[in-house]
This record gives sequence, structure tokens and C-alpha cells, in this order.
Amino acid sequence: MVTPGADWAYAMAAGIRNRGVVLAVTGLLLDHLTATLIVAAGVGTLIAGTPMALTVITVTGSAYLAWLGASMIIHPPVPALAGQEHYEPGERLQWLVKGFGVSGLNPKVFLLFLALLPQFTDPLGAWPVPLQIVALGLVHTFSCGVVYLSVGFGARAVLRARPNAARFVSRASGAVMLIIAAVLILEQVVPQ
Repeated sequence: MVTPGADWAYAMAAGIRNRGVVLAVTGLLLDHLTATLIVAAGVGTLIAGTPMALTVITVTGSAYLAWLGASMIIHPPVPALAGQEHYEPGERLQWLVKGFGVSGLNPKVFLLFLALLPQFTDPLGAWPVPLQIVALGLVHTFSCGVVYLSVGFGARAVLRARPNAARFVSRASGAVMLIIAAVLILEQVVPQ
């Protein structure tokens, strides 16, 4: 969560535009909660055991990430001027849905939860393993919320008065998204 990636770039874009940070981060976190519930329900193991399902998720997520990255390079978000912080009709839902999509179509989030959370469970513990996974996922999601909100509001505070820096950071974030998308695709097509 502290490593810059697609979630960071999206939170920064929301901050630079000076609106939507909370909604954007809420969308990201809703996906983390969804991934937690999928892993806790045991569905994650079934998906992880089906290479074609993971490939489809990865390719779809990579294409979406590439589209977002290219959009940020071509049309970098610029800081909103004072008084322009209002939302256009439907924009609130767009921030939320895009946040869910950014994180939801990133197979690394799902695979991280699938590989990491079960390692910290105790089959002989007082709580059932699925409940332990949910508790761990909630702690992770809360931590992500703190980091992503800090990134979004930090971008707002630092880049709002610096439009050229905001454009540079936005384009750099878009380039990072394109690189991540390319790496994810390469992992699927290059035999390991």
C-alpha cells in the first residue's frame, strides 16, 4: 500500500482535480473489501486454481489500466481553481466506480490477498479462518484508506498551486500505469 502504483495515481488525480478524493478512495477500498470477502469465502482459491480466469482478469485489468494511464498522459488533471470544487451531474458516482475499477481490475490486489491473508490465520484459533481473513482484510483496508487519503489530499495541498508540477506528476503517474499494464501483460504472454 505504500508503494506507488495505480491506486496512488488515481488518488493523486482526484486530489489534483481538488475534488473526489474521498469518493475515489472509497471506490478503491470497496474493492479491497470485495477481495477480502472473496478470499474469505474460499472463492479466491478456486479462481487462483483456474489459470484462464486469472489470465482474463489480468488482461482485462491491464487494458483498463493502460486506458487510464493513456488518458492521464493525454489529458492530465489540472488543479481546480477556487470555487470550481463543485461536482458535475453523475461525477460523484464516476469517481467511486472508477476507483473500484482501478483497484478491482488489478489482479495484484486479489493475488496479494489470496497469498498473504491466509498465512496469518490460525486454523486452531478461537475464530473460524474466514472470520480471521475478514479481520485481517479490514485492518489492511483501513491502512490503505489512511495512505490513499494522505496521498490524495497531499497531492491537493502540494500541487494545487503548481499547475505545471501537477501536469508533470499526472503524466508520470499515467506512464507508471502504462508500465504496470505492460508488465502485467508480459507476465501473461512470456512463459515462465
